[in-house]
Formats: sequence, structure tokens, C-alpha cells
Amino acid sequence: MTTMNISLPDSMKAFVDEQVAQRGYGTSSEYVRELIRREQDRAQMRSALLAASASPIVAEATPDYFATLRSRVRKAAAPPTTKVPAKKVSAKKSAAKKSSANK
Repeated sequence: MTTMNISLPDSMKAFVDEQVAQRGYGTSSEYVRELIRREQDRAQMRSALLAASASPIVAEATPDYFATLRSRVRKAAAPPTTKVPAKKVSAKKSAAKKSSANK
């Protein structure tokens, strides 16, 4: 990992120290790295939004569109359902049931 030294006014240094103590960061470097990660995420989101705004409209945003979208999101967010396997019946039990039914 590379080292970088920065200069801060006393008030900003006190703020960073306070955030480190209150938010459970081990060091001021951890806090600054978190701020940089957030800014990277924000910049990436901004870039994606700008690219999307420049793209052509492919569907009208009607109430049906949003209903379909909500349905897809709910399906994707729903916990997976598991099917309970049918009970396996042994060949002897199955034959016994058939012979009982024929009597």
C-alpha cells in the first residue's frame, strides 16, 4: 500500500478524529479510504446516469411499465421457494396397496 501525507487545518483534523472515534474506524486512514470509496461509487453512479440520460428512449414510462417493473423486482427479491419432494414409496408397499385395492 502506498503512503500519502495530507495537510489539514486544525478544525478538519479534529473533525476526522471525532469521526474515527464515533464511527469505530481504527485509524484516520481507514476513515479517509471510506470517504474515497464513497466518492468513487458516487462518480460511477453519476457516470452511469449521464450515459443513461443520453441513450434513446426504448419504452414509454406508463403505469403498466412500472407495474411490470415492480413485479419483476418483487420476484427477484423474493426468497427462493423450495418444493418438498414427494415421498418415495417402496415397490413392496406399492404392490401391497394395489393388491389390497383389488380385493
